[in-house]
Amino acid sequence: MLFPVLVSTTTTFPHCGAFGDYLDFHKRDSQFPTTTTPPRSFSFKPAPVHPFILVSRRQKHNSEAKGFRYLKMSSSQTVERLESESDAKHNGDSLPLSTSYEDTMVALSSLITRQTRLDRSPVGGKYEKLDRMRMYLKILDLEEHIGNLKIIHVAGTKGKGSTCTFCEAILRESGFRTGLFTSPHLIDVRERFRIDGLDITEDKFIVYFWDCWNRLKEKVTEDLPMPPLFQFLTVLAFKIFLCEQVDVAIIEVGVGGKEDSTNVIKEPVVCGITSLGMDHTETLGNTLGQIASHKAGIFKPQVPAYTVSQVSEAMDVLQERARELMVPLKVVAPLGCKQLDGVNLGLAGDHQFHNAGLAVSLCRCWLQRTGNWKKLFQTDKEDSNLPEAFLRGLSKAHLSGRGQIVYDSHPNSYSSSEAAGTSYGDLIFYLDGAHTPESMEVCAKWFSSAVEEKLQSPSLFPSSFHGIRRIKEGWENQCVENGRGDRNELQKTSKKILLFNCMEVRDPQILLPQLVTSCALSGTYFSKAIFVPSMSKYSKVTSGSSAILPENSSRDLSWQFGLQRLWERIIHASDAASDKLSSAEIAETLPPHEFLYEDASRCSPANGYFACSAVIPSLPLTIKWLRGCVRQNPSLRIQVLVTGSMHLVGDVLKLIRR
Repeated sequence: MLFPVLVSTTTTFPHCGAFGDYLDFHKRDSQFPTTTTPPRSFSFKPAPVHPFILVSRRQKHNSEAKGFRYLKMSSSQTVERLESESDAKHNGDSLPLSTSYEDTMVALSSLITRQTRLDRSPVGGKYEKLDRMRMYLKILDLEEHIGNLKIIHVAGTKGKGSTCTFCEAILRESGFRTGLFTSPHLIDVRERFRIDGLDITEDKFIVYFWDCWNRLKEKVTEDLPMPPLFQFLTVLAFKIFLCEQVDVAIIEVGVGGKEDSTNVIKEPVVCGITSLGMDHTETLGNTLGQIASHKAGIFKPQVPAYTVSQVSEAMDVLQERARELMVPLKVVAPLGCKQLDGVNLGLAGDHQFHNAGLAVSLCRCWLQRTGNWKKLFQTDKEDSNLPEAFLRGLSKAHLSGRGQIVYDSHPNSYSSSEAAGTSYGDLIFYLDGAHTPESMEVCAKWFSSAVEEKLQSPSLFPSSFHGIRRIKEGWENQCVENGRGDRNELQKTSKKILLFNCMEVRDPQILLPQLVTSCALSGTYFSKAIFVPSMSKYSKVTSGSSAILPENSSRDLSWQFGLQRLWERIIHASDAASDKLSSAEIAETLPPHEFLYEDASRCSPANGYFACSAVIPSLPLTIKWLRGCVRQNPSLRIQVLVTGSMHLVGDVLKLIRR
């Protein structure tokens, strides 16, 4: 299907802080190749811009002279500019005297509202969210420039981030400068802003952040306060992509679509809707039809849109909205092996074939409507095998925390003196931030496939819809080859551990049974489950290098003990309760390493002891305990599925990469 080609125009860029004043940039035909895609990836250099300027002594002197000082306010933990009486007017080239990345995180954290998801009271003065967004963009002189971004806008419940990541990789391999905005971040907020496949640098983030902060701060009124966190990050994304002169901006919707902060985009090149399911029901509605209505809110008149196969209730809503706006909506089939020509997708899991198929259609449409398809792939038939650039992109796509496998590195886990000449067991983390029933099922299938072994000796299998029953009195070890290159290495005793936490807005009574049953149906069984609180604080944005503070010894673990009791009920298909030990007494002691080997005769709750699960009071303690287990037993392989929360996945990544 061919679409009208978008006409390129001369683009004037907004003020870009220390990167220079208004930049004139014209998209020339010569920027795009007129031959077929080369065998290797390439990218085009953007038009020249002013080199990055750090805060020099001269700048500091000028700032001091103009009275621009920044203080960390202990009462509100916000960073405010104190203007001199002689110069109340904003100077865009001025930077805070303290431009450390950590201070920037403090300022960003001040934008986090204390409002819960269930609290629907209005935030942000008398204006509606999208009206405020347009006002913020106007203050930053971005409103009229967003139309110059060639945007791919993607909404959905599952697979938004993966689809956007595939799009980024495909278009990068096709030779375009890409900007990618996704959420949430796992370790560092800069992950949300990728330029040419890389997180934006700290130096650039600081400059763009403070330029936006300063200009918005001086326009704050009671009716127009500073934007909440996600609104600010969305505005910042547009700022970054315009100043970085990207050829394509790939924008992932935050929540919903119709009322999402990203929906200030008036005319994207193409829109995509990924698989829909039940999530954020407190804001989007508790039926698939209501949720689909929110997602279809990103459709724009006559702008092409693509989606994957949906249940009829959701598809009917999408098609009806498309008809109203005269949107050509096409349903995309998942990619097949023939189309991939033997290439493996860069993102793991069978569900990624659906996301990859959607990404291919979005990229093809983007290339057609921007007039680049024939220039790049004039010898490729539209419906034949995928172009080489598409295949390379699909194979190189990477997204942390979704179907990710990380081997814990022993040299990094232990001191060099300990590691020298010492053999350790394997500690492997399988990370997936699934947090909905549908994504939990997908996660279970991926994990089962990833850990599939020739010798399976399950100790548990599903006995009914309500739970799991034991079929063996002893926990039998599963021995497999290590598979990491040393044929002579000892056979490994494999133990599959669930490391789980979820936000209290989620329903673990749906998530945990879905996970256990789906894994069991695939022949995968957990030896133990560990429940642990996340480290992340929802009231604070931290950097990837932020210090890991010691956990509060009096931290409330009632949620984790509730998860444990639920787990035991699932495993035994009956209520499990402990009256012998209090939560505090249990949490004070780490499980012994023998915990992993205890047989099924002790699995049922007795004498106040749960042998199938444990609550550990902090994540750092949990990682330390797991490392201690493999250090003590060289023949042990621990395969840890980390799921239930993107926050938990990010915290684990942060810890094991230290």
